[in-house]
Amino acid sequence: MIGLRVPHPPSTNFFDESECFEPVAKKRRIDDHAVDAQGSGSEEERSQSGWATPKQGAYGIKEKLPATNEIDPPIGSQTDLETSLPPVKTDKEAIEAYEAYRAGQDSGNTSSKRSEERSWQRGRSSIYVDAFTLALDTVLMDESHLFNEAELAVFKEWSNLSYESQYLYVRLFLRKTSAWHRVNRLRYHSDIADLDVAVGDLQIPRDLPSSSSSISANPSEIIAPESTTLGNSFTFAEGSEKAITSLEEASSLLMLEELKGFARDAKVKGKNKKELLHALRRTSGQQTGLGFMGLKRSDTEDSEMSEPAPLSDLDGDASDNLPLGTNRDAHFTRKILDHTGRCIRLSLAPLKLFERVHLVFYRSTEWTEKSLTTIILAKISRRNFPSYLVSRSATIFPSRELLLEFEASIRVQFKVDNILEFNGTPGRTGLEEVKSIFEQVYPRWRVLLAEEQQKEDRIYDSGEGAYLRRFSPAWVYTRIIHKGLFPLGRFKEHKREHEIIVELLNQRLFHPARRGAWYQRKALLEEHYMHALMPLKGQSPELQKRHWKRIALQTCEDGLTDPDCHLIYHYDLQKRIRKLEKSLNVPKREQHDFGHVSLAKPSEHTVEGIRIEREETPSRGISRRNSDGESLSKRGNRTVWIDEREGGGECSVESMCLSWYREHGWKGFHCEGGLIRTLFGYLFYDVLFAYVPNVFQTEYQTCPLDLFTDAFYPSRISEINRRLVEISNGGAKRILTDVHSQHYEIRTCCVGIDWDFDLDDLLEVLECFKDEALATVCKVMAQEYQQRGGGIPDLFLWHNEQKKVMFVEVKSENDRLSDTQRLWIHVLNGAGVKVELCHAKAKEVRIDSR
Repeated sequence: MIGLRVPHPPSTNFFDESECFEPVAKKRRIDDHAVDAQGSGSEEERSQSGWATPKQGAYGIKEKLPATNEIDPPIGSQTDLETSLPPVKTDKEAIEAYEAYRAGQDSGNTSSKRSEERSWQRGRSSIYVDAFTLALDTVLMDESHLFNEAELAVFKEWSNLSYESQYLYVRLFLRKTSAWHRVNRLRYHSDIADLDVAVGDLQIPRDLPSSSSSISANPSEIIAPESTTLGNSFTFAEGSEKAITSLEEASSLLMLEELKGFARDAKVKGKNKKELLHALRRTSGQQTGLGFMGLKRSDTEDSEMSEPAPLSDLDGDASDNLPLGTNRDAHFTRKILDHTGRCIRLSLAPLKLFERVHLVFYRSTEWTEKSLTTIILAKISRRNFPSYLVSRSATIFPSRELLLEFEASIRVQFKVDNILEFNGTPGRTGLEEVKSIFEQVYPRWRVLLAEEQQKEDRIYDSGEGAYLRRFSPAWVYTRIIHKGLFPLGRFKEHKREHEIIVELLNQRLFHPARRGAWYQRKALLEEHYMHALMPLKGQSPELQKRHWKRIALQTCEDGLTDPDCHLIYHYDLQKRIRKLEKSLNVPKREQHDFGHVSLAKPSEHTVEGIRIEREETPSRGISRRNSDGESLSKRGNRTVWIDEREGGGECSVESMCLSWYREHGWKGFHCEGGLIRTLFGYLFYDVLFAYVPNVFQTEYQTCPLDLFTDAFYPSRISEINRRLVEISNGGAKRILTDVHSQHYEIRTCCVGIDWDFDLDDLLEVLECFKDEALATVCKVMAQEYQQRGGGIPDLFLWHNEQKKVMFVEVKSENDRLSDTQRLWIHVLNGAGVKVELCHAKAKEVRIDSR
């Protein structure tokens, strides 16, 4: 059972009905990519001088139940398209099985025009070339208007390449593309009979027609990066003979041991590559007698810059006529190239062009080699897929100019992230640079925001544009504007910061998941700073403070009533409301009553057991912790315990505690969110696969493309709210039973659902789970499926007699809660669900010398 089909290019053989092998699901990891949640702690606890430095974490899903049929969200550095496909084997064996399968196809089932004249055979067809061709053909069929005449000519030249040249290009395309590769170390002999011919083919200059498209400037990036635009001619790859002209670039080709060999000849020492290179260059500057070494004139303090001649011109005695430093430098560079042999590197302009093709195809900049192969392997897997309407819009990028601006905005965003998040605490210089970028982007952001609002008002149906907007430069600019608030806060420019937050809240098109954080920050500024920055004439300072506190109170109330303000922010807003009402002396009868959502601290108790301690050996690492703060043994694994209550065998600390709860009348699983994701998949099955434009682009998806984004909830807000009302009114058991009866036998691939959970257990869980509490948990999952996939307590328990459910977070000695775990405890407590912290204590430690 699959979705309704849409045509793909005939050259890809995408609709071949043959099946080959049964893939096995692999464990995946979830990565917090889209939203910087501010956490569940009160914002008051953060520095009032500015926002806390944004962080991007990784929330792990570690399913302990058998997961052969569970479709866990396969996150990481993955595209939206890849996360929607079922988990399939993409390792060497799977690829070999695919190519063996292709080898048996008829000559009519070919991958491109070049192969129409021969049948498929081992070593003459590849899944990598097939996937690359699939992406290119699909984009040219639907969205060729995004490319100019010169770029289309590059694609034509690509299609005219021999299979071996195409194969070499694609494999290098998927590797470290900015690096040089030694030809004699390329291991593609099974697919390329003559590697030198393929390399030479890629290095042949090819002429290009002139282009009529204009080059447009983008905010904070006036011109495109060097060498990324096509000229009058191009090559698919560069050769080392003419392109490598510096000692630094040549030395990058050497392995450490090879560099040590050169250093021994020069009688210099160093611990690593950097030290060895520095010593070689320093020594060559001092010892002019070293025939193969030298120092370039440009590296001396008093010398003028001199351009190095191409190495191909430095033959025989010609190098003797060069300046001394250049001569020695070129000689040493040539000596390295003689050692490494011929090298190849993909030319930057066509490389960036093909990256743009993949951006358009995958609707993402985060595609990988795995992305390239997963879609084809998913097609030939033996799976049953949900029924839905497939649609691929050709208007995600309305024009070439907006596509190029989107590309440029991604580069600018990376620059901002690199300053704020990837290089430690940013200093003043870094913050000023981020602020400068923010100021350059801001005017363009306002223009695009107005244009997008017109589309929303006049063109899009309700919710239709939510996913499309993720590919607008304005979506990226909004994130840059959000990041720009941090330096404004650090520089005490709170008035300007407040004005920007007001503008961000006045728009509802971009990054709705951040609205809760904006409300929190706006209320804090109004409570503490705005009375001094915007004084009212004729009023005392105390009256002005009270005036702004009333405005802050209204901001918090607006946040609680905003449908796009996610539940995870409600507790902090409620806490600030209580504080402000107390400060303003609001009468008790007029104060807000949040008693129904008051958070109780999770109860705590200790379970004693016997822990196994492995004796440390040289091969075992030191004690450390995982990303959730859980204690790891000295071998790098979780601590090992004895299950005294159920057989006396070795088990994890969670299983040991689970046995204790079973002994006290509870049923349950150690599933760390697996049961919650399964219930969500059951209860929202029809909502997940309801028609929304652009989110189903193949017939082999297990979820819509926007599930892991902040566009999922606003695009289906009416359907989600209707389902939440049904759940609150006791309809969960009926919905789950209906989905189970329709899909259990064929085990339809649906994200989150683990068909191994027994139906009777699921119905018992729903019987014990309060309807309102279940609806609250489901709403949190619907609003932020990706971010809330991690941090759910380890154990899910229910008690048939007491008609209660309980979540238990298990901690070994000295463990502590992570931020994501604290957030889920707040959510569950706020929904009236009991949460316990179970501390595992070793009453005895046994030493295992194995």
